[in-house]
Amino acid sequence: MANLKEIRARITSVSSTMQITSAMKMVSAAKLKRATDAILQMRPYAEKLTEILGNVSSSLDGDEGAFAAQREVKNVLIVGISSNRGLCGAFNSNVGKKVKSLTENEYAGANITYLSIGKKIQDYLKRMEVPATNARNDVWDNLSFDVASDIAEEIMSDFKAEKYDKVVLVYNQFKNAATQMVMAEDFLPIAMPEGEQASSTEYIFEPNKERILTDIIPLSLKTQLFKALLDSNASEHGARMTAMHKATDNATELRKELRLTYNKLRQASITTEILEIVSGANALDS
Repeated sequence: MANLKEIRARITSVSSTMQITSAMKMVSAAKLKRATDAILQMRPYAEKLTEILGNVSSSLDGDEGAFAAQREVKNVLIVGISSNRGLCGAFNSNVGKKVKSLTENEYAGANITYLSIGKKIQDYLKRMEVPATNARNDVWDNLSFDVASDIAEEIMSDFKAEKYDKVVLVYNQFKNAATQMVMAEDFLPIAMPEGEQASSTEYIFEPNKERILTDIIPLSLKTQLFKALLDSNASEHGARMTAMHKATDNATELRKELRLTYNKLRQASITTEILEIVSGANALDS
């Protein structure tokens, strides 16, 4: 059994850990508020723009619909979006597991290339022995639409040049602070609307199809990627806040148990000392 000195040291260590986890929880809660506001404002706009994107693409022909070209899936780009830091529960590992599942199942026969956004997914790919050919760990240093645009433009250029036949985004979609859903979302080619809407709807283009092609479609794809980054950012802070809240609760419970154990040992030590004193006094009297 541990002595009193060891238990005191453990109590001090647990108390220090509890202060750290509590502080991290409060920091994540503050960051989560800003990140949540950003994604909730962006999501309706991005979803509507994606809907328009699919409708417009269904009416473009030939070279006009380069981003909607359906080709045999031989070359796939998987874009894994994680964080640069840990201590956020299963947030990063869930993305890695989804990427691994896509690699081993859906696209097992394809030539797969990986783009990692975040250090954690980059490390996961190295452990899978399929390191990312390109890593963008700088995204989280200054998350902005311009950064997302640069990445999207590079991906669109490679897809148009037929370097990839399919591009998939893997990220955590923010639902609430305690819940994040891992998504494997098709980025390219653009998904066409299904059913009667795809075949019967006619569109009037203003000013013309070329302007739609050069402006609206790239903007929609950039917005889709930016939304995924914002979702992942909000999910990270939510997951870290939840993880640190649980860690703080566990540390509080552990400290309580250690203090109870310490008090029991201290009382037993005092009782033993009293007994020794009384026994010694009785021995002297006899």
